[in-house]
Amino acid sequence: MDTEIAQTDDLRLVALQSAVNCTDMFVRFTLSEWSLRPMSEEAAQAATHLVSVVVNHSDAQAPGFVSVRLRIHGNNLVIEVEDEAGVLPGTIPEDPAGTRVEVFPSGRGRIARCELELPRGMRASDVPLPRRDPKRTSSSEQRSEPDSEDFDPQVMERLLSSLSKRGGQRPSHE
Repeated sequence: MDTEIAQTDDLRLVALQSAVNCTDMFVRFTLSEWSLRPMSEEAAQAATHLVSVVVNHSDAQAPGFVSVRLRIHGNNLVIEVEDEAGVLPGTIPEDPAGTRVEVFPSGRGRIARCELELPRGMRASDVPLPRRDPKRTSSSEQRSEPDSEDFDPQVMERLLSSLSKRGGQRPSHE
């Protein structure tokens, strides 16, 4: 078995309906950042399916936390959703794309995991990952405009659209 892990990113959310949209944006943004945009749709669908199961089984009055983790491992993108309250059922049906899901206990609850194969012939070491500085420098803070390569317009459009829908009606300021 290949134990090479090239990159990991995760997000912790409250297990409410808004976590589903946040997961979608997180997956699309991360895969865009990892230069894996062709996998964005399938990965977002799988991740949001798993988070939806947690949200649907959670108590809306006292929701727990759900963590979404993305890893590039060997020749796969691994999607893990950790339900810290333990509300995940022992088995989860495949998502609409047919991705097989495994559920197993973790220290705090349960983890649902699925794997998606990287594009043909690609391995974890082939994925051009972004470099992240451990600490912001003054030169990075002075940067006036982002490079057009730094963001995907579709991801930004979805983000703005989701944020505008999220609030519903805004209170009037009289």
